[in-house]
Amino acid sequence: MTALNHVPSLLSRTGAASVLTLAVVGGTVVAPGLASEAQAATHGTKALKIAASKKGSPYRYGATGPNRFDCSGLTLYSFKKTGKKLPRTAAAQYNKTRHISKSQRSPGDLVFFHSGRNVYHVGIYAGNGRIWHAPKTGTVVRLEKIWSKSVWYGRVR
Repeated sequence: MTALNHVPSLLSRTGAASVLTLAVVGGTVVAPGLASEAQAATHGTKALKIAASKKGSPYRYGATGPNRFDCSGLTLYSFKKTGKKLPRTAAAQYNKTRHISKSQRSPGDLVFFHSGRNVYHVGIYAGNGRIWHAPKTGTVVRLEKIWSKSVWYGRVR
């Protein structure tokens, strides 16, 4: 498949304003902004795999791995392994991400649980409405369905 075969999907992803800047150069499609999105997706999917590899690791408040985690410790650890630096707490991580809508979320994005304006929990989106997370004392890192509608989404830049 040539790069030209991908132009229709790129056009739909880049929007009308970006169509003017879309160009095919030497057989490669160049669209400003898409490279950083692709890189974010790569870091996110790698972080997702790292978090999943920690399945069964015990929860411990304040722990950042490699064998025990709290919620933001798991996300910090997982993204650090991909070369991305995140702040320590869930709220600070939310402030560091690019905020996206539910319809824009993809595996590897962060899911932030909030009460009003206060973020109190974070996990890594795994697809199908599920996250990998370190829930609370007495539990382990696990895959679980998103249980609340009070969530925001963020993409690590």
